[in-house]
Amino acid sequence: MPVWPRRCALSFYERVRADVLRHGAINNTYLTRFQAGEVTDREFHEFAVEFYSFARFFPRILAAQLVNTEDEAVADELTKVLYSELGDGIVKHRHELLYRNFLRSIGIDIHDAMHTPMKPSTRAYIQGMERLYSSRHHATALGASFGLENMAITMWDHLIPGLTRLKQVRYPRMDMTYFTFHRQLESAHEKAMEHAVEAVGGAGANGCATMSAQEHRDFCLGMNAVLDYLEGFWMGLERKASGIRRSRPQPARQLASELRGQSH
Repeated sequence: MPVWPRRCALSFYERVRADVLRHGAINNTYLTRFQAGEVTDREFHEFAVEFYSFARFFPRILAAQLVNTEDEAVADELTKVLYSELGDGIVKHRHELLYRNFLRSIGIDIHDAMHTPMKPSTRAYIQGMERLYSSRHHATALGASFGLENMAITMWDHLIPGLTRLKQVRYPRMDMTYFTFHRQLESAHEKAMEHAVEAVGGAGANGCATMSAQEHRDFCLGMNAVLDYLEGFWMGLERKASGIRRSRPQPARQLASELRGQSH
């Protein structure tokens, strides 16, 4: 009988990716409602302004991770994602600029968007990402980046149908390029994260995990924390959650004291 190479029943990459796809960051009432276009004009305006904080600050957050990454193979993959965020060398494709075009197309002034104070849930999301991505615990930072990149396709697949519906019925001049362009790029971003996990011994979809048990825990902690922050962002926009104080999710709570005060 032939002897086949030993394989894990389910690789580390496959397990954590499945955890991402089950998370409330992309399975929640707000995204379900948005996907159907069931948001008021006020809610849509609020979404557009709050999401702009992510579009503005994400390159800085990603750069902080890059300059704190010791492993050169991982740094290579992060560079690809950052370069993509900055337009792959094409100034007009810079993602934050594409988002500005979206804001203008729906009647939102850029100055107003930039100077509108963030909601507490949005600020928690942005600051949480900053702490996670610049963590001195490399596996934690990599887990956060992995979580964000692997939830993205599902997130865009909720947002784009809702935006399309809103464009058809209320905002005919809406420029959706930021969203559709991101959707086209996400497979490459996911692949970059798979390669990054492989580079540190976590193995990809076809291999067995070799990271230490502590590195696995740190990775999963970072991954779950960033997704918890993202879920909090969406729930901060959910009208049904208005007036209800939600407790901080456990992984984010657990990381708060550990990450507070760490140097970038």
